[in-house]
Amino acid sequence: MSESTHPNPSSSSSTRPGWRAKLLVLLVTFLTVLIPFLFWQGTWFGRALTDREIEKYLGKDAKPRKTQHALVQISERIVRGETNAVRKWYPIIESLVSHPVPEIRVTVAWLMGQDNLSEAFHSALSALVRDPNPLVRRNAALSLVRFGDTSGKAEILLMLRPYRVLASKEGILTFRLREDDSVNTGTLLARIQSAEKEPFEVRSPLPGFFDRKLAEEGKQVSLGEEIILLSPAQEQVWEALRALYLVGLPEDLPDIERFAGRAPHMADRIRQQALLTIEAIKRKSFPVGLTENEFSDQGCHFRFLRRH
Repeated sequence: MSESTHPNPSSSSSTRPGWRAKLLVLLVTFLTVLIPFLFWQGTWFGRALTDREIEKYLGKDAKPRKTQHALVQISERIVRGETNAVRKWYPIIESLVSHPVPEIRVTVAWLMGQDNLSEAFHSALSALVRDPNPLVRRNAALSLVRFGDTSGKAEILLMLRPYRVLASKEGILTFRLREDDSVNTGTLLARIQSAEKEPFEVRSPLPGFFDRKLAEEGKQVSLGEEIILLSPAQEQVWEALRALYLVGLPEDLPDIERFAGRAPHMADRIRQQALLTIEAIKRKSFPVGLTENEFSDQGCHFRFLRRH
């Protein structure tokens, strides 16, 4: 007679996860949701800020990204017609034109174009268009157009041309990208091995595309030597063409006409905008003083260089 077997209760319970294991699973699940949310909240500038938060984020001890968040919120309030409510922060904004972090100056230059009735902003932009950082200069040049000021037009034309990256050190050059690779601001382009232990990193000051090498890999380069040619990003060309629709002159046509056909890395809207800009310049129909309606027709709020 076979001996019957019965489940061992103690054996069954030992295979079940204990409360500590269940708690650990719940904690891990919670963190997988919380961490991305906190990262998103910390990097997304769309979250509305109270006046008290804006005041705090514009303070001297605030982290740069929080200051950027406050600046973006102020600019959006200006666009919504709340200029009077945010004008109290204008003196602080003006002081940020000399902020050591380039991203802050980029955002300031973009914000100042939203209120083209502020003479203080106009004056500050005239200084920012000479900033050492190319993104700051380009945002300032675009914002000046909204004031009817063409003093930054030379910089706008540069937005349509390839950008030459220079060696900031002397040493042996090693490239990190290939031709036609997409480039963002801060992308590692190359390294230069000098007498120092760690190689110097050459990072892109602008978005665009790795057009071609201007120096030979593995060879010694000197300080200030041209090493890389970057072709412009699509949004950069788009904003420059819209600005030139308003302030372009016949002598600017050669730069614009390069985008009237099928240009590399450019969508069809770029070709269409180039044709519109060419037509506007040839008609010479734009007046000396630019009105808000004309800016609205072209959508000239120049958002491209705003970097979060």
